[in-house]
Amino acid sequence: MKTREEKKQEKVDFLVRVTDGVMWWIGSIPSLIVHSVLFLTAFLLPVFGMVEFDKMLLVLTTVLSLEAIYLAIFIQMSVNRSQEHIEDLKEDVNEIQEDIEDIQEDIEEISEDIDDIQEDIEDIAEEEDDEDHSERAKNVMLKSNVATNKTQITSLKSKIATLEQLLEELKKEDK
Repeated sequence: MKTREEKKQEKVDFLVRVTDGVMWWIGSIPSLIVHSVLFLTAFLLPVFGMVEFDKMLLVLTTVLSLEAIYLAIFIQMSVNRSQEHIEDLKEDVNEIQEDIEDIQEDIEEISEDIDDIQEDIEDIAEEEDDEDHSERAKNVMLKSNVATNKTQITSLKSKIATLEQLLEELKKEDK
């Protein structure tokens, strides 16, 4: 069985779907056609003697006033919903920016560690000048790996810079 909260949420969801549908319909071509036909009919009724002109204007004015009130409410609902989406996007952009900053710091630390490792390898290579050829080959391979890692880190830094630029553009678009 559904709890009272679930039933309440279902009703709210239903009302949101109905109001979304109404807001969509109001801004559509069918709505324009229906309104045009209704207005034309309202003005033709007195011409054919079915209703007095004063009564038609009174009813039409009342209906239009009520419609204007509801349209204002629907417009405000749409603005509120758009504002919620904008706030969500801003939060997402801020979180992404924080993640990028963390990644940049990690990359800088890794880069420093790689520099330290490369220096250590060079020191070891100098100390082991008298050792056999295979040990030197290992050192050369280690140096090569360090260089490759540096290249990859440089590439990552470039990608992060691109991401930061995109984030800045998103922030500017939100404003």
